[in-house]
Amino acid sequence: MRVLLTGARGLLGAAIVREFHDADVQAFGHDQLDVGDEAAVADAVETTRPDVVINCAAYNDVDRAEHEAAAALRVNAIGVLALARAARRAGALLVHYSTDFVFDGETDRPYTEEDLPNPRSLYATSKLLGDWFARDATRAYVLRVDSLFGHPGPNGARRGSLATIVDRIRSGAEVPVFIDRTVSPSYTTDVAHATRAVVADEAPPGIYHCVNAGVASWAQIAEEAARLMGLPLRMKPLTLESARLSAPRPRYCALSPAKLAGAGIVMPTWQDALKRYLSQSLIPNR
Repeated sequence: MRVLLTGARGLLGAAIVREFHDADVQAFGHDQLDVGDEAAVADAVETTRPDVVINCAAYNDVDRAEHEAAAALRVNAIGVLALARAARRAGALLVHYSTDFVFDGETDRPYTEEDLPNPRSLYATSKLLGDWFARDATRAYVLRVDSLFGHPGPNGARRGSLATIVDRIRSGAEVPVFIDRTVSPSYTTDVAHATRAVVADEAPPGIYHCVNAGVASWAQIAEEAARLMGLPLRMKPLTLESARLSAPRPRYCALSPAKLAGAGIVMPTWQDALKRYLSQSLIPNR
């Protein structure tokens, strides 16, 4: 199997490289391939001749996107369209990752793939466009993820919110966490494993929510991390209102992985994923 991977230096990209270690993976960071450059994308796909195109590239600075709409759209929408078209010409399947932010968060139960998106920010809108543009490929999977955490690759990828929480617990520092945001944490190792299964099992193309099972507030996640580490938690409760963020966030953005399970790919619980993440980190799991 030959794989063309974009966004290879992010947390998810690093996990994909590890999961597809026995495949011929041609991995591109942003400095090597700008997905918003359609000619460059077409050339990369034509040269690589992949069986699978996996797109981990994303503009994910939610607040900055409010002031840099063109930059967010270039990567999250136009870039997806360029990859989808190139994949179609090459006869390759496309895997693209989306986000829980496409929903407005005005619910009290996990979103399914049948729920209508209602983005509230420029970032979320750009990602929803990417969901639609991915369908330009002959065969495409759109995997929505939520609150990614995982192990960075050798190039030192951005570590994510959970790593910051764990570092602060470990150091005994105060830990600011949202008490009013409900999520479905996604362990990049599990997302990468599910990605491989979707490709190998030839699941029906379409949108899937690819998150660890279960829901939790960020406060509950921090509490569970502290419990697993055997360390006290000095929590500083935050609310979306008190944080005064530039871009609105969905308050309840948990996703249901039931459709993925129906395709034979059952995601572990977020508690199990967190335990494995801690045991495989440099953090003592007391």
